[in-house]
Amino acid sequence: MDIGSSIRSIRKRKSITISQICDQTGLSQGFMSQVETNKTSPSIATLESIASALQVPLAYLLLKKEERMRITRTNERTITTSGADRLKVEHVSSTKNVKMMLVEFPPGTSTGQAPHAHEGEEVHLIVKGSLYVEQGEDSAELAEGDSFSWNACVPHLVRNNGTEPAVVLIAVYTETIGGESGFFP
Repeated sequence: MDIGSSIRSIRKRKSITISQICDQTGLSQGFMSQVETNKTSPSIATLESIASALQVPLAYLLLKKEERMRITRTNERTITTSGADRLKVEHVSSTKNVKMMLVEFPPGTSTGQAPHAHEGEEVHLIVKGSLYVEQGEDSAELAEGDSFSWNACVPHLVRNNGTEPAVVLIAVYTETIGGESGFFP
């Protein structure tokens, strides 16, 4: 863990001197220097005091770099295709357990000929157009602005029966870190 570098980076970004941190925390400048260069590991109580002086949540200091906020610009999104109908899947963002994507369903396309199941839970928002959705004995015709969710371990199907393209925003949660969400890679 590189807590010291995080502390130094936050301190410099906020134009706070080591002396000011020491005045607020009661820590020595030598100790703070060792913390910032990762030569010593401060206790949680000390980190809490430093976080308070920096005006950041303690939890933020404890996050690994890959756990912090990530930004994906529109032009940086990965685009793949999925299924026999080669649906366009635009990967919007992700964490270790959640994937968010925009999926385009041209008229007459679907997630497959038959319902399928996979690991995870899904939440959907129809951004454009309309879709027919089916899971088990439940089915519905949904329009722009409608949303639906389901446990993906129960076989399900999504189809565009309309004459216009449909776009759906999908968030998939899986217990398996980096787990595949079945239909959408």
